[in-house]
Amino acid sequence: MANTQTYGFPLYAADWIPEVTVRSKIENDHKNSEDGEESSSSSSTSRSCIVLAGGGGDVRNGIPNVVLICRVDHETNTLLEQPVGRVVVTDLPYRMAVHPLGNGLICALPQSCKRFDWESIMRQRKGEESEEVINELEDVGQQLALVFNKEGSVLAAGGEDGTLRVFEWPSMETILNEPKAHSEVKNLTFSESGKFLVSVGGPLCRVWDVKASTAIATLSKEKNEMFAYCRFSVGNAGDEVLYIAAITVERGGSIITWDTTSWKRRHSKLLKNYSISAFNVSPDGKFLAFGTLEGDVLIISSTKMKTHQFVKKAHLGLVTALTFSPDSRCLVSVSFDSRAKLTVIEQMAETDGINWLVVFLLLVLLVVLSYDFLMEKGIIGKE
Repeated sequence: MANTQTYGFPLYAADWIPEVTVRSKIENDHKNSEDGEESSSSSSTSRSCIVLAGGGGDVRNGIPNVVLICRVDHETNTLLEQPVGRVVVTDLPYRMAVHPLGNGLICALPQSCKRFDWESIMRQRKGEESEEVINELEDVGQQLALVFNKEGSVLAAGGEDGTLRVFEWPSMETILNEPKAHSEVKNLTFSESGKFLVSVGGPLCRVWDVKASTAIATLSKEKNEMFAYCRFSVGNAGDEVLYIAAITVERGGSIITWDTTSWKRRHSKLLKNYSISAFNVSPDGKFLAFGTLEGDVLIISSTKMKTHQFVKKAHLGLVTALTFSPDSRCLVSVSFDSRAKLTVIEQMAETDGINWLVVFLLLVLLVVLSYDFLMEKGIIGKE
């Protein structure tokens, strides 16, 4: 077992599978495959699963296009080598979105999007179709971004042709269809409340009111900035914040924090000499993670905007995707190098505040010791 596994095909997408709705399916399906009957509750509760997708594209090059499910053991902090589910598909699954309530996942293929359920990935039988074409996303070209809102009731898809599509899920009734949202839609993120959707593409970042089906703001870039990735999160005060990772010409990358009421910049942090190729935010909002073209993984504190961990050469090449575990304790990164790597997040030292009770008790102790010393030396007389 190891915290890095190689799967034999380039990896483009990764995400954690919701445990509550999926664990029982996976455990029931594989309860007899473990050695011994004590596979049981203690081992199963220490494990969760991730889904990975990628491949070689054209089947003629001999590299398969695959969606697979892998276990993560939290007791040993390892990725288990043997997948619990694997399905080979005809076309490259370039992007994907996992339904937050466990109702399968959607993969963006070169021309259409298809839905997979977990059972079909784990129990594919020869000759059976394991995926379902989504009619409203058939023959629409490559989708570069797919995302559900937090409740799983709305799906957004951003196309290589610049079209932004938003649907109710699972009815697929159209909420928004904007053919010229961008020159191409590279990244999407829903706000925690689901009220807003932010899209990034080309030089622009646009904010959409989902219910009103309209753009309400365009976020302005500074000179030499190119917006690349976007994520909503919750700040320390419980307020929503928007992070945008930008590529800065000749200066590396930068992370910009935006106010979600005025849609003005709060501040920005230059990530000098880091060429950003992937970005994500931990569910608890404490960490931001970046992957680079050189294969490094950088994790920074969202409050101090300082480096928390740096994994040099986590991969042999460009990092294509990053995903935090639901409890924010670890991060999985994937790459063109066919490898998935599990990085455990180091615990932050509790140095942000002063423990005034401890300070008070130390002062009392100091006063008592000083009084006894002065009494002993006769400097202070006894009553």
